[in-house]
Amino acid sequence: MDSTSPALHDEALEALRALTGRAEAMFHDGQFEAIAALVEQRRRVLVVQRTGWGKSAVYFLAALLQRRRGSGPALIISPLIALMRDQVAAARRAGVRAEAISSANPTEWAQIEQALEGDEIDVLLVSPERLVNPRFREEQLPKLVQRCGLLVIDEAHCISDWGHDFRPDYRRLRDLVAELGSEVPVLATTATANSRVVADVAEQLEVQGDGAAPVLTLRGALTRDSLRLGCLSLTDDRARLAYLVEHLDELPGSGIIYTLTVSAAEDLAALLDRPGRRVRAYTGRTDPEERAELEQALKDNEVKALAATSALGMGFDKPDLGFVVHLGAPSSPVAYYQQVGRAGRATDTAEVLLLPGREDRAIWEYFATASMPSQASASAVLSALADSDRPLSTPALEARVDVRRTALELLLKVLAVDGAVQNVKGGWIATGAPWSYDGPRYENVARARRQEQQAMLEYERLQPGDPQQCRMMFLAQQLDDDTATPCGRCDVCGGPWYPEPGTPQAAGSTDSAAQRVSAVLDRVGVPVAPRAQWPQGLDRLGVLDADGKVPRGNIPAALRAEEGRALARTSDLGWAGVLRQVLATDEEGRPLDSEVPDVLGRRIVEVLAAWDWQQRPEAVVAVPSLTRPQLVGSLAAGISSVGRLTDLGRLALAPQAAPLRAGGNSAFRLADLWDRFVVTEELRQSLAQLDGAPLLLVDDTISSRWTMTVAARALRRAGAGPVLPLALAQEA
Repeated sequence: MDSTSPALHDEALEALRALTGRAEAMFHDGQFEAIAALVEQRRRVLVVQRTGWGKSAVYFLAALLQRRRGSGPALIISPLIALMRDQVAAARRAGVRAEAISSANPTEWAQIEQALEGDEIDVLLVSPERLVNPRFREEQLPKLVQRCGLLVIDEAHCISDWGHDFRPDYRRLRDLVAELGSEVPVLATTATANSRVVADVAEQLEVQGDGAAPVLTLRGALTRDSLRLGCLSLTDDRARLAYLVEHLDELPGSGIIYTLTVSAAEDLAALLDRPGRRVRAYTGRTDPEERAELEQALKDNEVKALAATSALGMGFDKPDLGFVVHLGAPSSPVAYYQQVGRAGRATDTAEVLLLPGREDRAIWEYFATASMPSQASASAVLSALADSDRPLSTPALEARVDVRRTALELLLKVLAVDGAVQNVKGGWIATGAPWSYDGPRYENVARARRQEQQAMLEYERLQPGDPQQCRMMFLAQQLDDDTATPCGRCDVCGGPWYPEPGTPQAAGSTDSAAQRVSAVLDRVGVPVAPRAQWPQGLDRLGVLDADGKVPRGNIPAALRAEEGRALARTSDLGWAGVLRQVLATDEEGRPLDSEVPDVLGRRIVEVLAAWDWQQRPEAVVAVPSLTRPQLVGSLAAGISSVGRLTDLGRLALAPQAAPLRAGGNSAFRLADLWDRFVVTEELRQSLAQLDGAPLLLVDDTISSRWTMTVAARALRRAGAGPVLPLALAQEA
């Protein structure tokens, strides 16, 4: 405080007390130092402090003090809509005129823009994705840059490739920072950054030129005194779920139970929810309006827990959150620290328990590979845009490049950040700027991700009683906080604090828990909706119907598959583990093939028995498989025998048919399948004898649903009645 004005400190302290609503509030170590650096010295500041330290107080107070001194409004880049809602409410409590522009309030944009023009807003919060929006970038952003009095980048680890939650849109902030004059202060904040991320973010905040002050990095201890950490490894899904059924009520207050997949969150909520103790699912499939309702319900303690994916992560603020449980481990200790940091922010203690699963590593690998752009995909996108004389929408690009929608959208963001493509009215264009695939960078990032996964496994293996180890200390050290010492509270420091498995809270509850878990895990039969429309762009891929026309629009009802069934999803709890074993590959990636295990055969019979079809099928036909002919063949034969259905054998493969490529988007997948199946004359005669009766179409897995769509179309054109797809697994 020696180099700053005492008057500034008094003014800031008064504003802090208005913000918090507490007359006795005082600054934490580093808070006023950051405020003074921004307001008086107009520095670039990077704050790395634990969750709950008060980073938002720094930027709201700095913005307010800047405005009082005649500066323009502050622009805050905030990653989540939920966070924006909380931040706007907090700012207004301190007398800061704050507004947010996001996908949640498009009807308010015009009014907010008018308020900006009238200088009636002190703080504007926007998501990094807004920076991609052509209208915002062209009409609003230049005005904001010209008048900006303070730029704040919240959750700044998202800027860095090395951050656990890297987002391509955040890389645009490098350009935004560069556009600001050196006199405009910039604040970046995060709770989850190791030394490599800190260095990367600081480099991007640097003011270029001689005499420019270096970035001021304020980094505090990251340990959390309120958290009591534990890890309990149980044998399987059944044991993990039974444990939660038995002991959820013993956890303090209300909290979050994180899962690795959407299906697991939905199954868990269905299992744990009951009258008087509500548990609801919160995932990427949850509607935005319902998300807001669920967040508020948790804040108001109207639910015991939300069973959530990482969709409920950064930005959710409930200071008295009593517990965080993980059913399955995140892929890195840093991501784990970020999620458990939601708990115990304003309580003396909060309980954090990890229940790792055998399938965790397979799920980590899927998401790691799905998020990495390939050189072939990037080159295909750039070539397609360069060859087009008009902007191309994402669906139009899908017809030109064999990349799935989510991966394509991510790739376009990466290319846009690097300046190779631009989002304009009507779609995407190539800028013509030189661009090359940075293979070494992606290889290094992939290597870092593998190291993080290994570190997470080491966290799980920490043993109680080891005086050199501690769970909190381990997490802090993963964030390069070397000040941490053993916490004395976790299960490594003091032994297990959580109930041992098999010790129910009430007599007889073990049997009840087992029954409820069985009701979820033993449930089989997942509905599979049929494809109803052809994808766009089939003309470019040479897909023609028998009359020489390109399939467009709706698939004719007379040629569609009916609603199908799969025994289970590969992302489900319970049967997914067995299915993954049956559908496994060898060390060289070749699919293993064997007859259907009896345990799955019996479950398939249950699926058939529970199927509410309008008319019972009379026959079964198999999809020809080049990778698992024994599995598919034995499945079809077994169903035929048990159900007394006519076994029609299998569709024939066209002479040119080759093993299908993995992945691919809808248009390319359909093009590969279009002429793949042949209805032999013998099969055609057998179909005629069925006289339009329904039949089952059997395969090992259903992923894109196009295999079943094309096979059903071929059968219907050959005279088959309704075609009902059936598979062991639906990939999801």
